[in-house]
Amino acid sequence: MPNSKAAHFLSIADQFKLGHLETESFHPLTGHLSQTVQADVGQAFKILEQVDRQAIELIKNKAELIWEMAQSIQNTLQKGHKVFMCGCGATGRLSLVLETLYRQQFGQTDQVISFMAGGDFALIKSVESFEDKVEYGERQLKELGFGEHDLLLSPTEGGETPFVIGATNLAAKISSVAPYFLYCNPDHLLVPIKRSQEVLTNPKIKKVNLAVGPMAISGSTRMQASTVLMLAIGVGLLYQHKNRVEFNEFFTDFLKKLTNTDYSLFKNITSLEANLYHEKRYLNYLSDSYLGISILTDTTERSPTFSLRSFENRLDAGHEHSLSYLFIKDAENSAQAWSELLCRKPRPVEWPELDGRIGHEKLLGFDISSNGLNSRSKEIPTVDFKIYYENESVQFHCLSEKVIFSWGDQPLVNHLMVKMLLNAHSTLVMGLMDRYQGNVMTWVRASNNKLIDRAARYIQEILKKNGRVVNYDQIVAKIFEEIEILKDNESIVLNVVKKF
Repeated sequence: MPNSKAAHFLSIADQFKLGHLETESFHPLTGHLSQTVQADVGQAFKILEQVDRQAIELIKNKAELIWEMAQSIQNTLQKGHKVFMCGCGATGRLSLVLETLYRQQFGQTDQVISFMAGGDFALIKSVESFEDKVEYGERQLKELGFGEHDLLLSPTEGGETPFVIGATNLAAKISSVAPYFLYCNPDHLLVPIKRSQEVLTNPKIKKVNLAVGPMAISGSTRMQASTVLMLAIGVGLLYQHKNRVEFNEFFTDFLKKLTNTDYSLFKNITSLEANLYHEKRYLNYLSDSYLGISILTDTTERSPTFSLRSFENRLDAGHEHSLSYLFIKDAENSAQAWSELLCRKPRPVEWPELDGRIGHEKLLGFDISSNGLNSRSKEIPTVDFKIYYENESVQFHCLSEKVIFSWGDQPLVNHLMVKMLLNAHSTLVMGLMDRYQGNVMTWVRASNNKLIDRAARYIQEILKKNGRVVNYDQIVAKIFEEIEILKDNESIVLNVVKKF
């Protein structure tokens, strides 16, 4: 069976060999990040802060493209039509974050609708199989009622995700308003990929290239790529700038806030969290609905990035507990918590052939309410990590450690800063737990075609550093063998490396 699966993957592998893309390459500033964090957490934070700042500086030069998109967003909304956003994984979650911020800012309106591969269920637990399906993107778009005067915004970090491409191509056929396709790789690197070429050469689709170079951790597009995509869409969706000068000033002001933020103030909390995990203790991230969705995004994305146990679901018999969990502290039950988190009722995918696996009942099984908090705290030794917004400041408090940042009262700014800080924090926690080598994501979960290719490339990279040259096909065959026997809390990359 593994041999036949490997043969099938290799027959289509050219569509998923993405090592040439900038978002999949290795950042020159972070080549020794795992060693740095082990020696000096504060210095590791300064490196990640520098990588984030470089990404935002690059986006300032894209203001003209973003301004045009912002105008289209506001024109669509002013005419009473709808703006849709879609993505997979990190880009799907940033789309849901932006819809939530819009609802927080403008009230309970259905004029802005976001969706991700796998529906709202995928916000809290990855549904990786959806990403490879063009037809799933089309189907979810149609079922949400996308119309002939609506606008679709399609962020995709790499620029090659089949689900997002499917939705974008269909939107270009249905609507008189050109959809926007946002991505973070140079065009010349994407054009050889057939599905990307279809979008990039389609005159009915607007393109916004936000290439920012390699990620801080190779391939970890939940970091800089999703940050700039969220910033670009958010500034057009949540603000009504009167002119280009005012629009450009937003980016200047945001970069100033970032430059004045010292990530390394967080170093004690980072060391504390890693130490708690080493002591076999678990964290409860506690927040209110204002910041909850961005905190949930970071904690959710740790699982596929570093092969951590995903959030436990109370409907699963004998479930194992995740290292961290997010709770909306004042919500009394799961349904209330989810509605407060999203500022609407959840929109899960309820297709008959899925047998409710990612449906409404299953989603509510992730009890992020005070009830869920009480249950988890009784079952395992937990520590509360409180993150809340008060007096125009975001406050982080865990045991005796407390850090306060003041970024003002703009929701988009606060959520972006929390996102970047928590991304850096969780990445360095994982560095302290040996979940990557240098800046190579050694604990990647090979759960779809793109990630199988990524795992194969990382294995090749590590073997090469060890003086071994092994061809790609041999490595893929070993990956599929290992998938069949891989145990919980094991690295498929490191296990396969040992086989050669």
